[in-house]
Amino acid sequence: MEVSKKPNNPNHPKKGEQIKVDPIKNLKDIKAIKKQLKHDKPRDYCLLVLGINTNLRASDLLSITVGQVRDLVPGDELVLKEKKTGKGRRITLNESAVEAIQYFLKNRELNDEDSLFTGQRGTLTVPSVNRLVKSWCRDINLKGNYGSHTLRKTFGYHQRVQLNTSIPELMVMFNHSSQKQTLDYLCIQSDEIKDAYMKLCL
Repeated sequence: MEVSKKPNNPNHPKKGEQIKVDPIKNLKDIKAIKKQLKHDKPRDYCLLVLGINTNLRASDLLSITVGQVRDLVPGDELVLKEKKTGKGRRITLNESAVEAIQYFLKNRELNDEDSLFTGQRGTLTVPSVNRLVKSWCRDINLKGNYGSHTLRKTFGYHQRVQLNTSIPELMVMFNHSSQKQTLDYLCIQSDEIKDAYMKLCL
């Protein structure tokens, strides 16, 4: 008896390929999403702010427990084990990240052993984060392709564009093997090449 195959999902990447999502490049768009979420959806606000102020994957954000972050102050380190690599990570939290965590915890009664990011059915999943990010961007009419990796990419993009963080430093942050991989991942290379053409007027 022949086993029926599932229909191909046109949105699923081919073997060896990835679906590319964009960072949120414009600061005014980030501010618009933050404003939209802060008062009505403090959990989502915290997820956004923590995501774009660290380079954690969605799976690692979702592994955070309340007890790991409840008493942290700016400059403290969040210590966790990466889901993908199994390696330990130490992430220094800035003022924005800590403020978002504290704001959220004031609006939700959670125990230290609880997952920080929970929904009605328990801890959020990566597909849930994917849908949330898409909805946030859609709600402000942001053009492009967005998903859970958008948060991590937004962090890296603004590290480079706003702070001029070096490509070697970003390579270490993202555990990439080449500068090209980092530039491609953060959707920076095409922008920098375009700027180079525009700057030269002979």
